[in-house]
Amino acid sequence: MARTSFAPALNAVLRHEGGYSNHPDDPGGPTMRGVIQRVYDGYRRGKGLAVRPVREIEERELQEIYRRQYWDAIRADELPEGIDYVVFDGAVNSGPAQSVKWLQRALGLPADGEMGAVTLAAARTAAETAPARLVDDICDRRLAMLKALRTWPVFGRGWGRRVEDVRKAGKAWASGAWAGTGAGRASGIPVLEGHRADPPGSTITSGKAPVASARPGPKPQAGAGAAAGGLAASAVSEAARQIAPHAQASATLALVFTGLTLLGLGLTLGGLAYVWWSARAGARRAATLDLLPAGPAS
Repeated sequence: MARTSFAPALNAVLRHEGGYSNHPDDPGGPTMRGVIQRVYDGYRRGKGLAVRPVREIEERELQEIYRRQYWDAIRADELPEGIDYVVFDGAVNSGPAQSVKWLQRALGLPADGEMGAVTLAAARTAAETAPARLVDDICDRRLAMLKALRTWPVFGRGWGRRVEDVRKAGKAWASGAWAGTGAGRASGIPVLEGHRADPPGSTITSGKAPVASARPGPKPQAGAGAAAGGLAASAVSEAARQIAPHAQASATLALVFTGLTLLGLGLTLGGLAYVWWSARAGARRAATLDLLPAGPAS
């Protein structure tokens, strides 16, 4: 693993991050070249320096933040070439732990979000045998999670474009089709045609994509409540039938009893069906967002 991969990988990431942005729907808030204000504040305080607007970030600060908080956090220097870039880009956009989870799931490992010896060894093995498949699996899982975020309608076009760039570059890099590990070869990383830069006034935007921005999942309680209401309606109807012989029976009353029975049956079946559907949808959502409990994997 060439340790100089950081420079070309960062160069590729920054082409997607652009300059300054402060989109109202971006959970990252004010952002300069991919570094959000909160991260920059933490970095400055850790150095004993006064906080200042992220727009004023210096190049050396930018480099150190990306190296320490993202590249080193995923132990990228120990990952195979190409895979390091794919995981790095995901870490910048959605957080190191989330990006590691995509890698772990692609490797068939429990997704604990920690880059340990087990994950590193499995990544090296997979990269030796089927690097393109590994990159595809990581990118597919990443894209599935992005589509589950409530900010997808706003940033989806930019995210989708970014993931396809990363997929193309990662596969070329991991397979050896792109032989450039030095900082001077950074611009050689493949980028999709027409995706090198957004023109002024472009509507294509790309915000941060943490799992915390996921759409809320279905609520089984709603179905359970409908089922309970249906049972209650059926119980009322049956009780009324028991009373009917002691009252003046009429066709209208019979219709009321029948209506209550059918209503109760419909609510019960509909509620139970919704409970079943929401449980399945919730399980799929948990898998997509890596919310399922994970055993030791690192």
